[in-house]
Amino acid sequence: MMVLRSMLYVPGNSMRMITKTASLPADAIILDLEDAVPLLDKGTARIMVRDSIKAIKLGGFHVFVRVNALTTDLTAEDLKTVVVKGLDGIMLAKTEAKAAVAELESLIGQAERAAGLEPGSLVIIPLIESAKGIINTYEIASASERVVAVAFGAGDYYRDLGRSVSSLSTEEYELLYARSHLANAGRAAGVQAIDTPFLGLLTDREAFIRQTRLALQLGFKGKQVIHPAQINFANETFSPAQGEVDYACRLVEAFAEARDKGLGAISFEGKMIDYMSYQQASDLVHFAGIITEKEAKRQAVPSTSLFQFFTPST
Repeated sequence: MMVLRSMLYVPGNSMRMITKTASLPADAIILDLEDAVPLLDKGTARIMVRDSIKAIKLGGFHVFVRVNALTTDLTAEDLKTVVVKGLDGIMLAKTEAKAAVAELESLIGQAERAAGLEPGSLVIIPLIESAKGIINTYEIASASERVVAVAFGAGDYYRDLGRSVSSLSTEEYELLYARSHLANAGRAAGVQAIDTPFLGLLTDREAFIRQTRLALQLGFKGKQVIHPAQINFANETFSPAQGEVDYACRLVEAFAEARDKGLGAISFEGKMIDYMSYQQASDLVHFAGIITEKEAKRQAVPSTSLFQFFTPST
């Protein structure tokens, strides 16, 4: 299971911002070839992204590239350039149907072969940004074994409804149906749901915290972020608290002992516990273990600057 509590967008045409990623605590870096890059800069951005993937991967990140939507006729060229060793996956902008995932999978397969990568190396995260995409989320999430998560893009979704994000209410009730539907569809398909980037002001930390906590309550497993200041809170929110982990460990041990005695339900610390509660606790313990292992590996990575990978030696 990939830990994707925080997925940071980095413009693919900004070497200054790319080189800053080494010191950041994000679980994943999304090198962006879509909205963040003007059309005339796409070619240059592809090369910069391709040449930075190996260096970013050495920092212990999951590395994704957001490619342009299939309707732009830019996707194939994006993939031909950026599919290299070290890349973990592709985020497809403006995914609306399972056919898009199938087409992307075919293009990725071609790019993997051309790059000499093992078939099936790369995973897919469809980005859902329209009403049609929301309605089709389950089919999209189930369209390929490569799909590990579905992500919500609220800005384009709300514009698709004919509204401006500037008119959203403080609580963003207008997005509640889409978020809930995507989280449930992802769960039904057995993949993670990743929440939308925060649409408010970067200075409005209170609103960011409120929306991130709401995403957790709705069933999301992580959040797309657009600024380094948002990473730590996203990581904290989508990680189980130590008290929750300790309780889950005790529950798993107690239930396992009871099951060995032929019991199907037990009384544990004042509550009745059945198999579903046991399974949920087991999943939490497993996820906490993955996070601990990931963070230990990250801390073991020597501190370095990505500039060394791009500065010509003298």
